[in-house]
This record gives sequence, structure tokens and C-alpha cells, in this order.
Amino acid sequence: MALPRIIVLGAGLGGTIAAYEIRDTTKGRAEVMVVSDTDDYWFVPSNPWVAVRWREPEAIRVHLPPVMQKKGIGFSSAGCTRVHPGENRLDLGDGTSLSYDYLVIATGPELAFDEIVGLGPDGHTVSVCRTDHAARAADRFDDFCKNPGPIVVGAAQGASCFGPAYEFALILDTELRRRKIRDQVPMTFVTSEPYVGHLGLDGVGDTKGLLESEMRGRHIKWITSARITSVDAAMMHMEEVAEDGGVRKTHDLPFGYSMILPAFRGVKAVHDIEGLTNPRGFILADKHQRNPTFRNIYSLGVCVAIPPVGPTPVPVGVPKTGFMIESMVTANLAAELEGRAPDEVASWNAVCLADFGDGGVAFIAQPQIPPRNLNWSGHGKWVHFAKVGFEKYFLRKVSTGTSEPLFEKLALYMLGINRLKATRKETQDVA
Repeated sequence: MALPRIIVLGAGLGGTIAAYEIRDTTKGRAEVMVVSDTDDYWFVPSNPWVAVRWREPEAIRVHLPPVMQKKGIGFSSAGCTRVHPGENRLDLGDGTSLSYDYLVIATGPELAFDEIVGLGPDGHTVSVCRTDHAARAADRFDDFCKNPGPIVVGAAQGASCFGPAYEFALILDTELRRRKIRDQVPMTFVTSEPYVGHLGLDGVGDTKGLLESEMRGRHIKWITSARITSVDAAMMHMEEVAEDGGVRKTHDLPFGYSMILPAFRGVKAVHDIEGLTNPRGFILADKHQRNPTFRNIYSLGVCVAIPPVGPTPVPVGVPKTGFMIESMVTANLAAELEGRAPDEVASWNAVCLADFGDGGVAFIAQPQIPPRNLNWSGHGKWVHFAKVGFEKYFLRKVSTGTSEPLFEKLALYMLGINRLKATRKETQDVA
């Protein structure tokens, strides 16, 4: 009999490692295949470095086909144009289709630049959301440095990934000081967050105080609860929204260089599929990361639908990552292959390293949605070195096809970070 086929749709931060882990766990019991829209893996957390030429794009790339072949994982870079969950089938970009027994959706987001006139790399602002975007941002930054002026960096309404905005603003400050032109560059940070350091998580530890202190010490002004209305060639138009939803103040900010993170939405391949996605195209999932309607579909990472932590004057999303969730998906798939009901629940812990070039901020939220068992943040030069080390480590992990080496398990254990949430049965067994 043919083995059941598990398809992982997407080969980013979470999808690639999920495929490795699923293959290791189900070897001999399932066929594992990855469908991506590219042959290459890009380490997206390093994109802010690419945008100031601290990294070249090639340094953060892994060519996936030979790695997947070595791992015994099928691979297609044709991309997926449509998911047909009722038929257990994918339409691919080359006109063919693939059937599956289980599907793990890890596509990441579609970038909604078009929701604000003039936003994005095809408009008047740059982006660090993709590595090719960051490479183009580096070219525009070089041109900017020949004729310095104001800089505006931040995150638009509906954004759900704020860390890279803070990183890039402070990396730009560091690089401009190294080039000895910082005194010619007024900087403003604009964000839909209700306060600096909210991060879509209502803060973690003292992220508010730490980030405000960093920006105050570097002479970066900020505007919170900002709703960008449009962007012209050298001017950004926005509204500062009061708690009651009214417009407190309008701003017209001139800029010579600007990077604004957009809102995210689900990719077109899953949009408007009743029972699979919400109105923004994000995948609906239960506590096991399984879709409630199509129960052979799992999801992880940015594509998953998560409600906001609470009401805010301007819409703010919740940051999501595939890292640390793929283990739970793997465990539940293994249970299904053994004829058992999925019972593992993700811990939803958040670990973040935000590098500023000459320092940085780190935080751990367990779980990421409050109230939390652990709510910690710290800062210092050690964060920069930790981020560099993590980049090298993760790229090696992807290039060798390793899901979770022993020393990673030990490190997470020593930090008290669990990938899977303890179930009631486990708690009773310990007692």
C-alpha cells in the first residue's frame, strides 16, 4: 500500500524545519513533500542587516533541493495557486496538481502594501520583509547617504511584526553614526502600537521602558497610534488616533528614506475558502493547530489566525512565528498516523532577539499572550552577538537538514522553554 502523503506548503522559517522534523519522526510511515515558490531558503531575520550591507543576500541563502533530496523529502518550487481542501488537492503553478493525506500550511503572509497608497518597494518606501526587498533597500540607502535628509521608519496599521521595525530604525542610527552623517538625519519612528514597546503583545517585561530609552538616547522621535493615510514621493501623511477612535492630530512627515512594515494577509491560494480561513485569509486552527473544518490540515507561523491581545485605537496584530510550533504539529501528525487523536498543545512561547548593531533587546514571553508565566526582557551588547550566533546556527541547521540538535534541546530546557504545553495527564503523572 502507498504511504500517506504529508505536504508542507511553504519553506520559510517554520515550514523548512517542520518538514525536517516530520520526516525524522514519521520515517517509514509517511511520504513527506515540500511545496514552495522558490528553490531557496532565505534567513529573513537578517534582512535588516542586508539593507545596510552588513550582509550580502547570498550569505543568508540555502539552496534547498539538494538538502531535501538528502533528507528523502520530495520538493517542488512550482508554488501553489490554489488549495482545494474538500478534494485534498493542491493546484501548482506549473499547471499540475498534487494530492495529499495531510497538509501543513506554513506559507507565511502576503504583504498588503496595496492597502496604503504609495507604500512599499514599488511605491515610495522600502521593505525588509523579503531579502530581495532588503537588497533594493540597500541600494536606495546608498543613494540616500549621498544626500542625507529625514528618515521615517515604522509599522503601518494592521501590522503584526514590530520587532524588525525597531531593529531597522536603530540599525540605521548605528550605521549613520559609523558613516559620520547621523547629525544630518532627523529620524522619526511611527507605529500603530498604542505605546512604544507594545509589540502586538501588550509589552513583554519592560520593553516599553527599554525601547523608549534607546530611542530617546539616540534622538529618535516617535508617534504612536499612527494610521498612515498615504505616501508621496517625499512625504508621509498620517493620523494620530485618540483612545476613542477620533483623530487627535494629523502629521505630514517629510522623508528622504523610509521603511514601513505593512499589514499582512493570507496568500491568494487560501483566500475565501469557507471553513479554512478568516476574512483576512489567515488559517483557522484549534489548540492542536488543526483546522476545525478540514481536520487533516494543520498550520503554523504567520499564516495562522490569532486574535489581538486586546482593543487598541489603531488595529494591531499579534506577532507569529513558525519556530517552536512545528514540534507540536509533528507530534500530532505522528499521533494521527498511529491512529490516535491529536493531543499535543503548543506552548506558544515567544523568544526574540532584536539587534541594534551595537547592542539590542531580548525578550521571552511564556506564553506570548498574557497573562504569562514568564515575562522577561533584557538588553546589552550581548544581544548583538547572540543574534549573530543564532543566524550562523540556524543557517547551518537548514543547510544540513537538522530539525533540533541535542544542544538546542538542552539550551531551551535550561531556559525553561517548552515547545509543547504540559497536558493534564502529564501533570497528573508528575504529581
